[in-house]
Amino acid sequence: MTKKQRKIFYAIIFILGILLMIWQIKIYRNTIIDLPILIGIILVTGIVAFIVDYKNYGKTYNYEGIGLYFYSGMQYLIGFGFIVCSIFTLSNYYFAESNTKTESYEIIDRTWIQGGTKYRRNKKQPVFTINYEGKNKELVFNSKYYEKMELYKSVEFETREGLFGFKILKNKKLNK
Repeated sequence: MTKKQRKIFYAIIFILGILLMIWQIKIYRNTIIDLPILIGIILVTGIVAFIVDYKNYGKTYNYEGIGLYFYSGMQYLIGFGFIVCSIFTLSNYYFAESNTKTESYEIIDRTWIQGGTKYRRNKKQPVFTINYEGKNKELVFNSKYYEKMELYKSVEFETREGLFGFKILKNKKLNK
């Protein structure tokens, strides 16, 4: 690969990693998986990619010393790390079993986050915390539930077994 081709390749991988990370956040909100598992996938992939390819990165952008380690590390963590992590979570989500099981859990905490879709960024989205099999899981709901979030006592949803054994949440519903 020429230097110009490598620059294009690295830019595409970096942007693809960021885009997949955004999609992955939406999937993560509907999956019961520990965050350290995903961070571990990102770190291991990024470190392996760094070890294998950092010299090419340095030749491509003429970096040396701490700059080489910093910028190439960011490239490999954000680019390759998020791509592999996204493949993992998306495979678990989209290749899940079709059998569903309905479950209901008591809400143990309430909070909110700022955000929403493109035209509703100033809306507050309620976040309800449940104790799912001994672990706290935060469930983000649409902003239309924010005004009455204190009235809801439990959350009901359907679960499916994901490809890698992590539960997928479907049809979340708030109960008073």
